[in-house]
Amino acid sequence: MTTSTATPAASPGAATPRRPRFHRVMAAEWTKIRSVRSTVWSLILLVVISLGFTALFVGLTVAQWDQASPQDRAQIMADPTGMILGSGFFFSQLAICVLGVMVIASEYSTGMIRASLLAVPRRLPMFAAKGVVFGLLVLVVGVVVSFGSFFIGAPILDSKARVSLGDPGVLRAVVGGGLYLAMLGLFALAIGAIVRHTAAGITGVIGFVLVLSPLAQLLPGSFGDHVHAYLPSEAGHLIAQARQAPNDLLTPWQGYGVFCLWTAVLLVVAAALLKRRDA
Repeated sequence: MTTSTATPAASPGAATPRRPRFHRVMAAEWTKIRSVRSTVWSLILLVVISLGFTALFVGLTVAQWDQASPQDRAQIMADPTGMILGSGFFFSQLAICVLGVMVIASEYSTGMIRASLLAVPRRLPMFAAKGVVFGLLVLVVGVVVSFGSFFIGAPILDSKARVSLGDPGVLRAVVGGGLYLAMLGLFALAIGAIVRHTAAGITGVIGFVLVLSPLAQLLPGSFGDHVHAYLPSEAGHLIAQARQAPNDLLTPWQGYGVFCLWTAVLLVVAAALLKRRDA
């Protein structure tokens, strides 16, 4: 005769494990980002270097104004804001591309992603929280860099091309500089989540941002013009221009919308792969 062992039923008042709420997941992601010293120092250097190169390039432009071609002077005078913001954007873009990939890819390389998924078994909220926290952080830093660059560059350029925040499109362009960097950060984050390897992810993002554009310009005719115009960074950076250039196929908001669409598609792909693949 065997004796069966009955499993005691859970009492109605017994506590069941609760899923972490989204704001707590965001708080955890914020703690992870700010506790990594390399991230903090990278953002500080991003601000300092971007402002420094803005002052350098705008100062050199003013110093060499008489030697510049009439076309170059006319282009600067048509949109002084775009010239000021663009002076430091090259280095800002590189820094944000690297940081965006590292935020997610470094967790895979160190194995921290397993701890993150143990704490938050539902993968999509974790990924969404990481994207929201990093996107907001870059947005704040990007707006600071944009306004700082404008207030440094505008007085230097004042003797050649006067510009103020009250001019049409200028405030939108300055804020747009921060919007562009924030979307670029999410773009890089998505590629980092897809590739899951830091070096390969950084190479892929920089290829999208810096390499594809000149290659697309080599394509013949209007086909090449349209391919170039709809590339992520080429379309996205239009939001940081106060005026639409004659050769631009998209308006600033249309270009930013195209960049948002690129980023959304990559984020959806990254989220789908995150659910299917092992950590």
